[in-house]
Amino acid sequence: MFIANHIILLVLWLLFGILHSMLAAEWFKRFMQRRLGNRYKYYSFTYSIFAALTLTGILIFQLSMQSRLLYVAPRWVSLLLWLPVLAGLLIMAVVIKKYFFSLSGISVFYKHQPPVVLEQGGLNRYVRHPLYFGTLLFVWALFFVFPYLSNLLACIMITLYTLLGAKLEERKLVTQFGDQYILYKKQVPMLIPGLF
Repeated sequence: MFIANHIILLVLWLLFGILHSMLAAEWFKRFMQRRLGNRYKYYSFTYSIFAALTLTGILIFQLSMQSRLLYVAPRWVSLLLWLPVLAGLLIMAVVIKKYFFSLSGISVFYKHQPPVVLEQGGLNRYVRHPLYFGTLLFVWALFFVFPYLSNLLACIMITLYTLLGAKLEERKLVTQFGDQYILYKKQVPMLIPGLF
């Protein structure tokens, strides 16, 4: 059962990544737009709800399963590691708050639609994908605080998905913003601040 649960966890994270990527892909959105017609305006909001529910389900499964502790860190190290955990969480919160309307799809319920612009200020001055950076910082720091095999598997899958997602998103942004985004790419690192 121990090994089976870890395999199930890997499959769940893999399915989440595939589904999430497919539902966010431009070709699938165009397909849904043709199928849904006027109701397509609710697609992003419905997609956000679905993503939140499936993510919650995976996390509940992961936290409820028994897993092997890979090492025991000294208490002071574990306490120190809470700093990057909190930093990652703070970055994620700042970015989600800033982009809540566009990320969640909730803007469909408001008359005023904010214009789509290429954000280059704030955290975007240091990294092109601050939400991804914050997420990776958070999950990896949390793994080192709670070094269970299940958490390591989740970190690996989330990292692979994030790297792939960032690459796919970059293509979309180049199509959307053209030379402006190409120049931005040359000036700002993708995921790790300070590395070009």
